[in-house]
Amino acid sequence: MTDELKDGYDVVVVGGGAAGLSGALMLARARRSVAVIDAGAPRNAPAQGVHGLLAREGIRPAELLERGRAEVRGYGGHVVAGEVATAVRDAKGFTVTLADGRSVRARRLLVAAGLVDELPDVPGLRARWGRDVIHCPYCHGWEVRDRAIGVLASGPMAVHQALLLRQWSADVTLFSHTMPPPDEEEAERLAARGITVVRGEVASLEIVEDRIVGVRLGDGTLVRREVMAVATRMVARAGFLAALGLRPVEHPTGAGEYIPADATGRTDVPGIWVAGNVSDLVAQVGTAAAAGATAAAQINADLIDEETREAVAAYRDPFSAEAEARLCELAMGESRHGL
Repeated sequence: MTDELKDGYDVVVVGGGAAGLSGALMLARARRSVAVIDAGAPRNAPAQGVHGLLAREGIRPAELLERGRAEVRGYGGHVVAGEVATAVRDAKGFTVTLADGRSVRARRLLVAAGLVDELPDVPGLRARWGRDVIHCPYCHGWEVRDRAIGVLASGPMAVHQALLLRQWSADVTLFSHTMPPPDEEEAERLAARGITVVRGEVASLEIVEDRIVGVRLGDGTLVRREVMAVATRMVARAGFLAALGLRPVEHPTGAGEYIPADATGRTDVPGIWVAGNVSDLVAQVGTAAAAGATAAAQINADLIDEETREAVAAYRDPFSAEAEARLCELAMGESRHGL
């Protein structure tokens, strides 16, 4: 990513994943000046392929992003490598400062920085993440079908996750680990579906020849498994928004922290939209891309409303200094886009 960062844009998109690139593509096609600031740390980087994405089933995550960047650039958008450190409001919008000291102005912000998966502290989990340690059956269920699956209870959704994975395999075991064992109703539901519950803390994963062969409990017992599923704690990458009054809040499910927004991605802070996992912790790639496009359309409409108000004011008083300055800005913008 070698695009040079200009001084200012209509929209700065923070995050170069599916949501951010989709939003940038929509905005660039709407003839908006747009820059994507990409920290280069996609959540799905360890995965072998993206699944459930129509017409792109199984595409490598890196290839999907490469294609997305090329499409954004094809319409005049910029994609710039960098990590956003701070964002503050100024007289005409926002000033975004990167960790390396560069800064850029934006009239609007679309934040699609994704989330961080916090895994339980069990030796072996992180190293196998995205391979034979999975979290989403819709993303990986087909690939692990009919195998011996273990579910590590690490949060309030563990029983739900075990019941869900039963759709892909008849051999599912729930490890209660450090969580309370299932209550009477949950135990009955698990038993009815043939899901075994193993009590006791998990000490580590047993790895032989680069594959999971079992789960080692604290008392030394080895339970044979081939795949482990874990519900991570998901935390939105949005610390830089705190100065603007936007802070992640606890998700109602207890699954992590997210930035609340309405159905279009509009936040409570004027001028800021969010899309993808930063606001929807369970969004898959297709869902995130759709959210980015939706937010982008709303941002463009919001900018049009602002520009129309300014044009009306200039029309009513064409000799005001403010009107003259704004007409010059509009003329320069039309020149940039070849109008």
